Amino acid sequence: MPELTEALCSVARSLHRRGYAHGSTGNLSVRAGDLVWLTPTGRPLENLSPGDLACLSLEGESRNENRPTKEFPFHLAIYRARPDLHAIVHLHSFYATALSCLENLSEQEPLPALTPYYFMRVHPLGVVAYHRPGAVSLAEEIGARIASANVLLLRNHGLVACGATIEEAADRAEELEQTARLFFQLRQERVRLLTPDEIRQLL
Repeated sequence: MPELTEALCSVARSLHRRGYAHGSTGNLSVRAGDLVWLTPTGRPLENLSPGDLACLSLEGESRNENRPTKEFPFHLAIYRARPDLHAIVHLHSFYATALSCLENLSEQEPLPALTPYYFMRVHPLGVVAYHRPGAVSLAEEIGARIASANVLLLRNHGLVACGATIEEAADRAEELEQTARLFFQLRQERVRLLTPDEIRQLL
């Protein structure tokens, strides 16, 4: 357990330091058996230590005195739906959030086939309708959508990336953010996309 919570705090600090999380935005969690350790509510990711983390059961019962992020319902919904996942990174990173705000965003293919790494680490990218942060309806839709994707784009909100480890979840989150950045930077350019055959070789 100490290794998991130390890793969570290390990744949280790294994401904050490198600008993927600003202010007190973003939240992370790791799962060990029937227990989930989450970043606390209202705290920046910058200076967290394992003693700051909240601990919940999969049913949402508190296991220590720390208050979890208000987004804890969707963290628990993901873990209940996908026992193979053990870590979640939720960010309001700039370019992914900008992507989530586009009116004509395609839910089938939110991003074009720009690089192989997007397909290796992110694709398929699920799109979740807008819900108030912390709402039960948000947790319900995320719990349903996570069955077919490891990474979700929350409309007008941000991203959720999941993995077997906190490092894998963070890697997927960063790949989505950088692909979204490429997308916006290249919108006025003539772009070569991966061909269907090139994509099939990656899947």
